Amino acid sequence: MDHQPGTYTPPHLSADSAGVQLPVPFSPTSSAPPFPLAVSSSLIEVPTPAPSPQPHANELARSWKTLCPDADSDGAFDEIREKFSTMPAKDRGELLIDLLSMCTTQELVSVNAFVAPRLKRDFLKELPTELGLRILSYIDDAPTLARASQVSRHWHGLLNDDLTWKLLCQKHRYRRLSSISATEDETAATKLPPSSSLLPTSSGPKHGSGLSSSSSTRPPKPTSYKSHFKQRYIVEQAWRSGGKILAKHITQDNGVVTALHLTSSYIVVGLDNSKIHVFDQNGKFLRTLIGHDAGVWALVPYGDTLVSGGCDRDLRVWDLRTGMCRHTLQGHSSTVRCLKMSDSKTAISGSRDTTLRIWDIERGECRRVLIGHGASVRCVEVWGDLCVSGSYDTTARIWSISTGQCLKTLQGHVSQIYAIAFDGEHIATGSLDTTIRIWDPQSGMCLSVLQGHTSLVGQLQIRYPTLVTGGSDGSVRVWDLETHRCVHRLAAHDNSVTSLQFDSMRIVSAGSDGRVKVWDLQTGVLMRELGSPADAVWRVAFEEEKAVVLASRNQRTTMELISFEAYLNDPSMDYTEYQVKALNDQKWD
Repeated sequence: MDHQPGTYTPPHLSADSAGVQLPVPFSPTSSAPPFPLAVSSSLIEVPTPAPSPQPHANELARSWKTLCPDADSDGAFDEIREKFSTMPAKDRGELLIDLLSMCTTQELVSVNAFVAPRLKRDFLKELPTELGLRILSYIDDAPTLARASQVSRHWHGLLNDDLTWKLLCQKHRYRRLSSISATEDETAATKLPPSSSLLPTSSGPKHGSGLSSSSSTRPPKPTSYKSHFKQRYIVEQAWRSGGKILAKHITQDNGVVTALHLTSSYIVVGLDNSKIHVFDQNGKFLRTLIGHDAGVWALVPYGDTLVSGGCDRDLRVWDLRTGMCRHTLQGHSSTVRCLKMSDSKTAISGSRDTTLRIWDIERGECRRVLIGHGASVRCVEVWGDLCVSGSYDTTARIWSISTGQCLKTLQGHVSQIYAIAFDGEHIATGSLDTTIRIWDPQSGMCLSVLQGHTSLVGQLQIRYPTLVTGGSDGSVRVWDLETHRCVHRLAAHDNSVTSLQFDSMRIVSAGSDGRVKVWDLQTGVLMRELGSPADAVWRVAFEEEKAVVLASRNQRTTMELISFEAYLNDPSMDYTEYQVKALNDQKWD
């Protein structure tokens, strides 16, 4: 018997069985069909319903009547619906599987478009808010969180919770939001490492002109941890692969850079030709301070005040706003080699004449002369009322600034001391004997001797419990002061390390090989080289969002100010890192 056009006979039915009630096939595990299904010619080309929003039960019932008017008159679909609704869950599933196995590919696509959206569940919406926030706290990838905030309104609301971003700031070791406005000019000076004694002897620079760009509009100060994290994250990525040179200057005279200080308001550069150049925070040249008769070897800024000393044996107190010299302090009989300030009125100087002097820079008077060292005083550090000095006589001494009394003499090195770091609880000294010694300032006892460098250790900085050292062997080492062990050994430079500074995120080192390198403090991995190689790098100083490099290029000394600030609306910023683009593409507020 031939089939009529437009009719359908299941493959398991013979042609003669059309219109006869036969059991519908089930899976092999099924013992019997739940009900007989009449196969008749009334099942003619039933159209597949298009995907639609979830219908209500009465809407679904009305849709049956529009599928096939003839079937509706016989009540076939109503009977199927009624019987299906009364079937056990297991039998319903088996029936659906059998029906789906009979569908064409196009029909299955339509079914999937209808079913798939109804199977989706927002797990964060199903969970309590506290548990959802807890889950999000385990995500420490910023682009992932930024994209997650676009999934739904509920996710966006969860990711607007400031605690999530506060925890993320802690994971990334970003400073607290409350500490952003706490930085002052006075404290900025104390963050810089001691001056290096390993300066190339060749005279460099002669002529040149300054090229400076005006300051771009800074982003507003963050008012939430979310905006704070965004700015910090973009700055960190810029440190890794971006940044922009805001200003570049070429000195107009010969001179080796002997001192560099970067504060929140000024960039101050001292040269061995007796000149001091002052720039503003954006690298714009302000003025040259002229007054010393010989090379300037020590500088210390404090707010708008600068104290300088050098080979002419005098100290000078300058007003950085006007460039005027307020006082000339005389008393040393040889080169002033190091300078620190304990407060806005008190300066401490160390000289090759073996003495230290405590000065009242407001009155222009010497308060005390500290006598005790037997050779040149090479370095000095200050913390509160305590002053620690290091000398070529191989000893370090702890002094009381208020009384001028020598409290302790630290003996142990067998050669000259070139560098000192002091955080109030630990003293670190670096020497020509290649060792670093850690001292207790209260007892004067040597706590440990750190060995590893193979030449003079001339660079030291402490941020407890981390100590970073640099030597003329070209290596940089990171030490844990709690265990007194070396954490990272960095083959940083081919020649002497001439400048070294680190913060909670990175180490920046410079060498006489002409390179400036940025290292990850936690892993010891080289993040990048900053700028192009030079003939030699005299000094480097940096803050969170900028770095200053003093280098010799083509026999001229150049100063480059590199900005890493989060200029989110400045298209000229060279941020090429994918993650930064991903963050800028997301809606954060």
